[in-house]
Amino acid sequence: MIEIDDKIVSVDILTTDFLCDVAHCKGICCVEGNAGAPLEMDEMEVLEELYPIYEKYMTPEGREAIERDGFAVVDIDGDLTTPLVNDAECAYSYNENGVTLCAIEKAYLAGECSWRKPISCHLYPIRVAKFSNGTYGLNFHRWNVCASAFECGRKMGVPAYKMLKEAITRAFGAEFYEALEAAEQHIKSHKE
Repeated sequence: MIEIDDKIVSVDILTTDFLCDVAHCKGICCVEGNAGAPLEMDEMEVLEELYPIYEKYMTPEGREAIERDGFAVVDIDGDLTTPLVNDAECAYSYNENGVTLCAIEKAYLAGECSWRKPISCHLYPIRVAKFSNGTYGLNFHRWNVCASAFECGRKMGVPAYKMLKEAITRAFGAEFYEALEAAEQHIKSHKE
């Protein structure tokens, strides 16, 4: 672990090669798991506000889940998460050519809204914990459904944090991303 400002960062984020490969994984991270994607409290308001824009991309089952459960649910651990369809895929997902994708992100990429998707989804495989003293813990989540991302990252030589530059900058700012770059260089120089 390394400390940057008020963040404790797992070195794995800097040293583990990881590059999403949806052609192989088919977006399974939006389907598998024991709960929906973690949400911040303010994201629930954004999901509701933008719903008229992205709902057209959702499946009928996803829209039904939103109508039944709301824009967010509390999971068994007491955390706010996205609702699920049939205890499996995220209610905000849809399928395109056999790949599960995000309806919110589709609206964003089409220029229809300015919010890409929940930050936990954008940052994956980084998982963020906020501690009572105001510090953050950034951990690297390892999940077997991402085997192709590890392989692709190794082939391309892309550490997880580089794949996540946009998401990290969105969540924590450009200075923090630059500090991660410096930390990676420091780690590399000490290995050599």
